[in-house]
Amino acid sequence: MTQEAHDQAARHDPVYDELSARPEFAELRSRYRKFIIPASAAFLLWYALYVLMSMFAHDFMSAKVVGNINVALVFGLLQFATTFLIAWLYSRYSNANLDPLARQLTEDYHRTLDGRADNGGR
Repeated sequence: MTQEAHDQAARHDPVYDELSARPEFAELRSRYRKFIIPASAAFLLWYALYVLMSMFAHDFMSAKVVGNINVALVFGLLQFATTFLIAWLYSRYSNANLDPLARQLTEDYHRTLDGRADNGGR
């Protein structure tokens, strides 16, 4: 770590350390990881399947589905659909499981800062 980065880290507000040490913060990170890690792994595997099929299953991927539309094009379009599906699922998951806890931590943060202001600073 450079001296400048070290000095900047030393100047940060201790309220962040207090909040990050709370069990609610650990729970928020845990809930976040419970969605993000499996969703990312599933999408990367799905994408890898698409790439590998394109490389090694040329005959299958070039098979016509309807007219000039082949399996590779369908797979490619499904990549976009999967991206939007994951974004929609994450939004629902976040609204139900992450946002209430994040809102609580934000309110606690502001209460701490307001309490300091009422007491004349740090």
